[in-house]
Amino acid sequence: MEGTTWAALTAALTVAGAIWTWIAFRRRGAANGLRALGFTLLPAAAWLTGTLEMVVDIAGSVTDWATSLVFDVRTWVGVGLAGLAVLLWVVSGILRDRQLARAQAAKAAGTDGRATRGRQGLPEASSTRSGPTSKPAVDDEMADIEALLRKRGIE
Repeated sequence: MEGTTWAALTAALTVAGAIWTWIAFRRRGAANGLRALGFTLLPAAAWLTGTLEMVVDIAGSVTDWATSLVFDVRTWVGVGLAGLAVLLWVVSGILRDRQLARAQAAKAAGTDGRATRGRQGLPEASSTRSGPTSKPAVDDEMADIEALLRKRGIE
């Protein structure tokens, strides 16, 4: 396309944006109107910096790629693998959230997670302790502070 065509495209997009901006100011107020004005100025900025042609070239290349996808087994296996990767990523996030929620629930219930560690096959935390005498002695000030923290649910 020539420079005149790019200028016409920019002008059309800017006029359409100006109409949208005017409607936004009238119906939704200044905040939405200013946001619309910001979007209205983008086509002119893209044309003046030369990025409008780049964006159109990229969009054309993506369109050509998408329309030329043939029913080739190799291509669709790649698409399937990408979908599987996204699915695994989402499922791992859900599982991680559940584990964190279980750990927080155990902590809130007053346990230190010994029971859940034992169920998961991890060594018990109490196996290295020799009983209540292994805890360090706490002076009276620290006992008061710990009592306040426990009262507020902080351990």
